[in-house]
Amino acid sequence: MRKRSVVALAVIFAVIGIDQVVKFIVKTTMPLHEHIAVTPWFQIFFTENQGMAFGMDFVGTMALALFRAVAIGFFIYYLVRLIRRAAPMGTIVCLSLVIAGALGNVIDNCFYGLIFTESPEAYLFQGPASLVPVGQGYGEFLSGRVVDMFYFPLWRWPDWLPLLGGEVFFNAVFNVADAAITCGAIALLVVYYLRAWREGRSEKETTEPVTNVGQE
Repeated sequence: MRKRSVVALAVIFAVIGIDQVVKFIVKTTMPLHEHIAVTPWFQIFFTENQGMAFGMDFVGTMALALFRAVAIGFFIYYLVRLIRRAAPMGTIVCLSLVIAGALGNVIDNCFYGLIFTESPEAYLFQGPASLVPVGQGYGEFLSGRVVDMFYFPLWRWPDWLPLLGGEVFFNAVFNVADAAITCGAIALLVVYYLRAWREGRSEKETTEPVTNVGQE
């Protein structure tokens, strides 16, 4: 139990730490919507949103905060239960990734408005945002915008293609926290699917009638 607790805490703190360091560097060194081409298919592209994964933004800030609080509380409660029941380490790590990613974005949403100045658009040539004393930032508690920066424009659909012509495939911009949530959630689904499949297969094998018993 102790080993699983240490691993869970290590994953959570490591992901949150990396996520916040990357966001701080981007926020304080790049103006909004500036992009740096690392490779033809990978860019550092600074954007902000109200906190939904991969830049989605369609609910109010307060509703989103309440949803997050409930979701994070549930996941932490479930993680504690799994640790006490000595669940597989892989399951512990995956759920810890989800929790860490959710907390990483919550930190932005809760505090970035209090401690950062507004990020000006790149075309204004005013430089990046600055860290300021608490309460002197661009917003209030729960009004902070989440920092996103990873962009993978893998390819563009041909211009002649109806509806999709010229559009970028996978045009989402995301951060470390989003990646942790996605990887953890997908891994959990795979683990539970494989477990259900194995249990179903074992049950089928044990219930199949035995034939040719006693025959030479």
